[in-house]
Amino acid sequence: MKKKFLQIENAAEEPRVLCIIQDTTNSKTVNERITLNLPASTPLRKLFEDVANKVGYINGTFDLVWGNGINAADMAPLDHTSDKSLLDANFEPGKKNFLHLTDKDGEQPQILLEDSSAGDDNVHDRFIGPLPREGSVGSTSDYVSQNYSYSSILNKSETGYVGLVNQAMTCYLNSLLQTLFMTPEFRNALYKWEFEESEEDPVTSIPYQLQRLFVLLQTSKKRAIETTDVTRSFGWDSSEAWQQHDVQELCRVMFDALEQKWKQTEQADLINELYQGKLKDYVRCLECGYEGWRIDTYLDIPLVIRPYGSSQAFASVEEALHAFIQPEILDGPNQYFCERCKKKCDARKGLRFLHFPYLLTLQLKRFDFDYTTMHRIKLNDRMTFPEELDMSTFIDVEDEKSPQTESCTDSGAENEGSCHSDQMSNDFSNDDGVDEGICLESNSGTEKISKPGLEKNSLIYELFSVMVHSGSAAGGHYYACIKSFSDEQWYSFNDQHVSRITQEDIKKTHGGSSGSRGYYSSAFASSTNAYMLIYRLKDPARNAKFLEVDEYPEHIKNLVQRERELEEQEKRQREIERNTCKIKLFCLHPVKQVMMENKLEVHKDKTLKEAVEMAYKMMDLEEVIPMDCCRLVKYDEFHDYLERSYEGEEDTPMGLLLGGVKSTYMFDLLLETRKPDQVFQSYKPGEVMVKVHVVDLKAESVAAPVTVRAYLNQTVTEFKQLISKAIHLPAETMRIVLERCYNDLRLLTVPSKTLKAEGFFRSNKVFVESSETLDYQMAFTDSHLWKLLDRHANTIRLFVLLPEQSPGSYSKRTACQKAGGDSGNVDDDCERVKGPVGSLKSVEAILEESTEKLKSLSLQQQQDGDNGDSSKSTETSDFENIESPLNERDSSTSVDNRELEQHIQTSDPENFQSEERSDSDVNNDRSTSSVDSDILSSSHSSDTLCNADNAQIPLANGLDSHSITSSRRTKANEGKKETWDTAEEDSGTDSEYDESGKSRGEIQYMYFKAEPYAADEGSGEGHKWLMVHVDKRITLAAFKQHLEPFVGVLSSHFKVFRVYASNQEFESVRLNETLSSFSDDNKITIRLGRALKKGEYRVKVYQLLVNEQEPCKFLLDAVFAKGMTVRQSKEELIPQLREQCGLELSIDRFRLRKKTWKNPGTVFLDYHIYEEDINISSNWEVFLEVLDGVEKMKSMSQLAVLSRRWRPSEMKLDPFQEVVLESSSVDELREKLSEISGIPLEDIEFAKGRGTFPCDISVLDIHQDLDWNPKVSTLNVWPLYICDDGAVIFYRDKTEELMELTDEQRNELMKKESSRLQKTGHRVTYSPRKEKALKIYLDGAPNKDLTQD
Repeated sequence: MKKKFLQIENAAEEPRVLCIIQDTTNSKTVNERITLNLPASTPLRKLFEDVANKVGYINGTFDLVWGNGINAADMAPLDHTSDKSLLDANFEPGKKNFLHLTDKDGEQPQILLEDSSAGDDNVHDRFIGPLPREGSVGSTSDYVSQNYSYSSILNKSETGYVGLVNQAMTCYLNSLLQTLFMTPEFRNALYKWEFEESEEDPVTSIPYQLQRLFVLLQTSKKRAIETTDVTRSFGWDSSEAWQQHDVQELCRVMFDALEQKWKQTEQADLINELYQGKLKDYVRCLECGYEGWRIDTYLDIPLVIRPYGSSQAFASVEEALHAFIQPEILDGPNQYFCERCKKKCDARKGLRFLHFPYLLTLQLKRFDFDYTTMHRIKLNDRMTFPEELDMSTFIDVEDEKSPQTESCTDSGAENEGSCHSDQMSNDFSNDDGVDEGICLESNSGTEKISKPGLEKNSLIYELFSVMVHSGSAAGGHYYACIKSFSDEQWYSFNDQHVSRITQEDIKKTHGGSSGSRGYYSSAFASSTNAYMLIYRLKDPARNAKFLEVDEYPEHIKNLVQRERELEEQEKRQREIERNTCKIKLFCLHPVKQVMMENKLEVHKDKTLKEAVEMAYKMMDLEEVIPMDCCRLVKYDEFHDYLERSYEGEEDTPMGLLLGGVKSTYMFDLLLETRKPDQVFQSYKPGEVMVKVHVVDLKAESVAAPVTVRAYLNQTVTEFKQLISKAIHLPAETMRIVLERCYNDLRLLTVPSKTLKAEGFFRSNKVFVESSETLDYQMAFTDSHLWKLLDRHANTIRLFVLLPEQSPGSYSKRTACQKAGGDSGNVDDDCERVKGPVGSLKSVEAILEESTEKLKSLSLQQQQDGDNGDSSKSTETSDFENIESPLNERDSSTSVDNRELEQHIQTSDPENFQSEERSDSDVNNDRSTSSVDSDILSSSHSSDTLCNADNAQIPLANGLDSHSITSSRRTKANEGKKETWDTAEEDSGTDSEYDESGKSRGEIQYMYFKAEPYAADEGSGEGHKWLMVHVDKRITLAAFKQHLEPFVGVLSSHFKVFRVYASNQEFESVRLNETLSSFSDDNKITIRLGRALKKGEYRVKVYQLLVNEQEPCKFLLDAVFAKGMTVRQSKEELIPQLREQCGLELSIDRFRLRKKTWKNPGTVFLDYHIYEEDINISSNWEVFLEVLDGVEKMKSMSQLAVLSRRWRPSEMKLDPFQEVVLESSSVDELREKLSEISGIPLEDIEFAKGRGTFPCDISVLDIHQDLDWNPKVSTLNVWPLYICDDGAVIFYRDKTEELMELTDEQRNELMKKESSRLQKTGHRVTYSPRKEKALKIYLDGAPNKDLTQD
């Protein structure tokens, strides 16, 4: 006992090995990852046994190899028979040991099949509906995770059958194809047909693609195969995959297509031989016994679920079949005209089956129409169907009762239109004879069976396919339950899932409820039920078996071989893909200095050296640089960070370097280059990358970056020493500014602080300045350095296309020169943008006092600025350098200026608050100078925070500005659209003047510099370009004012259009918005024309031509203002119409009216005022209508409608005539119509037009399709709802007869009307949207039908 206790204690102390095994095979739908925690003494063979049990594989059919974690260098498979312990096999206790479960010798692992005795407990075998993905047997002691992959179609089902992939909504197709495949007679006949490639394209050959599909279903090792080749042969495109159709409809259409393709072949009559039956449609006179009849053929029998008008469904298929052939009595008004009696008599009408096909198809009509709700519905009632169906009771059913005593119930069986029909005749020709032992005697009107015993025995049918629909009338899912004639076992074919089912599962498809819900059972009826049943005649002489492989025709054997080779090739390719690392590759081109991007696809066994060679060729560097000057390094593209280099690992496989084959990597690769005389720098993990920009305050330039690497635990002092060695500047006077995100500048002032504490990250950007000027002693936010960096971060380069007639010269001009300013430092003053002061004055004080005051204030500020800093360099640097910042203002600024600063600081308190710095130390130390106040007073000052772009932006000086996403900036720019064609913002204060009447161009002082630019060829002769460097915090109003000297006109007389990548132009009209949405190298086009002021709207004016083919014609763009009357706008339009459109109009001979899409609406009266009587908005459109006489509309109580007379005797419509009503009375409308037409009042009939003006309708439809003569007394009630001007009224003379047309005349008129209505963009009919018809195109592609709806 003591010894046993000691063993247990030792076992508890024994180290344990954590094994994580990833299944990398394609044997299952899910790739499992299992975790085993085993004692270190566990033998390897026991490990294999445990893994086999967990994942459900047969032991010995798979390998275990080391993963990319511990011991990754040893890639040899472990020995599954070894007794070596895990410890001896190099497993490490206490650590994660990663293993991969792989194929053994190229063959997939064999799945361990469960004991068939499990019976009803086997979930997968019992499941009929959409199958759950296969999982492994769970365990309470070990964790099993499942990673879903796309490998679900790569291994065959354990049933041995192959599924079909659902393209999107092609389950109905899959169900039918699997049924045809499991029909021996159809499959064998299809195999015997041989495709002649010389006669037809294999891509468009439906039988050949079906043949290929059946071969793959029979021989493929995949779980499921695609049906795209079959649907392509149907002529379908990808959109058809998203159209769900009826499986019975597909069956009909596919059989028709096959019959067409098989003409003049052995299979020409295959469909008829297998599926076609015959029936007689008869009518018998009940007085004389005379019978008229015709023979019809059918491919399926439609059986109603519930008789019309009944709430009780048929209980079984047999009951529905009896109802199908039950005759009905034609009496009363439905009497039949008897040819023998020569009068209408009572008669019996019905159907008789003459011949049943070998393969009997029954369609259960579960889809119906509910006339109460006016919607399609699905009938889920229970209807049973037998496994064996005796059809002998349904053939030649004849009631021999006398006509006098005959009784018959109205079955309501729906037989008309549901069967295929041959020629209809009362003469029974030889062709209609039935060769299945049925003889008809037409003289007596009865049929006799010549071989009753044989026929009766041969009419036992066995069920072998049930096509199931799950869902509603609006949509659902199809799948098939099919019995295999090979093993008499039932299977569920549910797209790619195939599983074994039982007879009990078939019974579940009968429909209805389980009966366990009592009173509410009907409400819970299952929506999964049988829709199509296929039976096969039990006839040993005809019942075929599937062809064996050795019985295949030679062409099928060749096809099988080809498909196997293709599948093997695909498998090899998949194996390569599964072992290929796909990762983003970047390279900064050594000559073009452009960052190139590609995707490197390298096998995991390729070495780093081989991968470098592949990347070198991929980036086309052969002619640029030697390959030994390139290397691959680990790279983070988002942070622009070089993580590490791979020195000494040239022969290491890429799979190990990258951490295995993964779908995505958390890092990228960079192909780094060097010059031949340089050496590569070593990058170690843990280092941070710093881009150092040297700032020259005197030259006011920022140099290109120099990259250094540092550690986060370094102090600022140590970091200065490091930079000093790299850029050769003294560390003692060095100032380092860290740009943590866009426009967030932090001066590193604490020598002992670490870089981590200062906010350094993987990739950083710093500015370094080491001059000995007095600027060093100033507060950072007041310093020259801060202003220069602030301007550097916000400056963008724009290309501006000036109008051809621009009178401005290309010499450098300034706004102060234009205003008459004369100072000694013109260039410096030129850099300032003058904008409106944040005054609290009202709008009424606009122009009287603002202009002169702003001019004098501008001069005073210039003089103060010139006196404030006499040491400032007056040199003008070229565009590579950013020009000098704003001069310091003297502390003795006038009272006016101090007031100005106060106004600016308080003009936008919300934006002022949002400008807080993220660094509290800097924020507390800084003093708010007048320059700071100017910047903070920007109408969108939040733009000075982090910007939303995360890419490097090349600036005008060739440098880069890296920024990080900021949600605050995103919010600040939300909802801004430059396509709004009005000068009013949501607040209604967006114009070139603010609330105080000051010009918005004088809000703040912003950097602006413009110079001529030589554009590329093709930009057009006479066009002049400017290259503008501007602070993007400038407002559009200020930007326009600075462009005035170059355009040569005031900013209110030209418009700014932003040009997008597709060369589309959109006008920028929000004058108080900044240029923050613009980025470097954006293009702008300037066009002459008056810009909008406050309260003005740009309006598009269209001419209304009611009797023209195109009633809506664009005339011009006009500007309407708030408070303007309609008459004033008409007066302004008259000269524009004369000059631009050549229209000579007097003010009383045209009107303006509302335009909604193409519909004319309310007539605007001359005294109406915009924004008071008429709501006006951006992008407003208005109709201009030329009047024939004096305006009749004088009051808003009047109603103007457009009437059009329909002349049925001539089949034509008269032109429109306007009718002005004093009220909404129908009687007045009739009187007016009678007055203009001469039709007597009592004969007037009218109807409201439908659709968009001019409410076009075919003359073939107008007489019966419109709602003529509605029973209403006023126009503003249902169904007319005429409450506004512009409604269309058709009217006619009810005594006028409709013209009778011959077929030829009707066809000709139909063509003309169809052509006319298509030209006007109107539909021929106004029927609701129809479902897309299912079509199979025999030539492989649809013919475009221009007349198709």
